[in-house]
Amino acid sequence: MKRFIGFIKKEFYHIFRDRRSLFILFGMPIAQIMLFGFAITNEINNVDIAILDHSKDATTTEIINKISASKYFSIKQIIEKEADIESVFQKGHVKAVLNFENDFSKNLIKENQATVQIITDATDPNTANTISNYVNAILQQYQKELNRDITLLYQIIPETRMVYNPELKSVYMFVPGVMTIILMLVSAMMTSISITREKELGTMEILLVSPLKPFQVIIGKVFPYIFLSIVNAVVIVMLSIFIFKMPVEGSLFLLALESILFIISALALGILISTISATQQTAMMISLMGLMLPVILLSGFIFPISSMPVPLQVISNIIPAKWFIIIIKGIMLKGVGVQFIWKETLILLGMTVFFIALSVKKYKIRLE
Repeated sequence: MKRFIGFIKKEFYHIFRDRRSLFILFGMPIAQIMLFGFAITNEINNVDIAILDHSKDATTTEIINKISASKYFSIKQIIEKEADIESVFQKGHVKAVLNFENDFSKNLIKENQATVQIITDATDPNTANTISNYVNAILQQYQKELNRDITLLYQIIPETRMVYNPELKSVYMFVPGVMTIILMLVSAMMTSISITREKELGTMEILLVSPLKPFQVIIGKVFPYIFLSIVNAVVIVMLSIFIFKMPVEGSLFLLALESILFIISALALGILISTISATQQTAMMISLMGLMLPVILLSGFIFPISSMPVPLQVISNIIPAKWFIIIIKGIMLKGVGVQFIWKETLILLGMTVFFIALSVKKYKIRLE
């Protein structure tokens, strides 16, 4: 019995000495529960909206103040004419526009009813529905307060209009997100094991004594996967167009260029993981656990980033998938050009250069 107890103690000591085992046992569950607990939510918070107030009277001002005072919405912009609505949505600054009709207060008093139009960006149909429901709830509460002491009831009529996806097809949300996840995980995963495979098979020495410079080795490792990932992206786009009837309102050429940029970014990230990992198993674990959860939860694919805690919103900015989803939705669903997505493109380009530079640096250290 003493031998058995001693054996158990030895196993405990072995686990506690292994930092990777401790991280898997305690670190991963804590990280996952924190991510899932804060990121997975059907609620909305601080969603940016715009106001188009044709009436500009006391009643519309009071309604706007009530909406602004709620924790659910943040008034990002005041627009002056209906022609600006599409431009606001294309820039991606707001998720909804509230359009108050002319003579809102006069109509409410004279005809006992007035209309406000709720225009939502339905590229994410779940968020669009939630925004519409929250605005309706605020309007109903205001209407209830307004009718508290009168016999002839006033009625505020909300009219909902969904743009870019009027039928609220969920495939419009899932195709860009799934395409992003597949390209990110497959590209990063395939390249993450490339250099670690060389180490484990003992062929790293051949690379070490070769006349190739570090950046040439890395480019050589990445190039075949660029071609294969482009084929993968073409297949995904073709399936989404012809099978799922996904529209492509913008330029296919621009979509192709942005997809190639994202693929290179994902491959560069995979190479970086490969250079800092000692084994293929470690590289695979980092690729799966270190990329899959952030890409799914913090990219805005399923859950709105604006509803997450501020630290998670900050972290989401370093997730390449977040910026690519904004780009692909803009091109495919909104038909935007490069003038509306140049910032996201530059961010992706900067991340790609950073990953490649860091990979070269890490590779140089290993050469020494």
